[in-house]
Amino acid sequence: MIGLKGTLNVGVSFFLKLQYIDKHVQVIDNTGALLVECVNVLKQKVNNGWGGVGDEIVCVVKSARPISTAVGSSNAMKVRRGDVRRAVIVRTRKTVRRPDGRFVRFDDNAAVLLNNKREMLGTRIGGVVSADLRMKGWGKIVSLAPKVV
Repeated sequence: MIGLKGTLNVGVSFFLKLQYIDKHVQVIDNTGALLVECVNVLKQKVNNGWGGVGDEIVCVVKSARPISTAVGSSNAMKVRRGDVRRAVIVRTRKTVRRPDGRFVRFDDNAAVLLNNKREMLGTRIGGVVSADLRMKGWGKIVSLAPKVV
């Protein structure tokens, strides 16, 4: 931002960046949830509530696919709107620096839903995931993903 007499006003622009926090996260598995809202980040309190790739979150399902009423439906939806679930973040908009010096950034924030035993709720993943998940102990998610970046 430009202040009076052409000076750079860094404090105001920094405040505006922190004011907007994106809590909505897309779900990329086949549980039936489409969009979830992050409520809490489950990890040590070192990042002041910020979550990155591989972190567990508590989330509320904001939108889900409609549940079919067919009796013989093999593709049963596992979640409904309003359910409180755990999830793991698989990609973020925030730029992350890799140990080899590369910077990686995705177009959106995405997560995969978990059950209470920290296992995947769905059986498929329908999108790109970060390779950093393997280092954080989420190898099952990486193995099911169609593409790893």
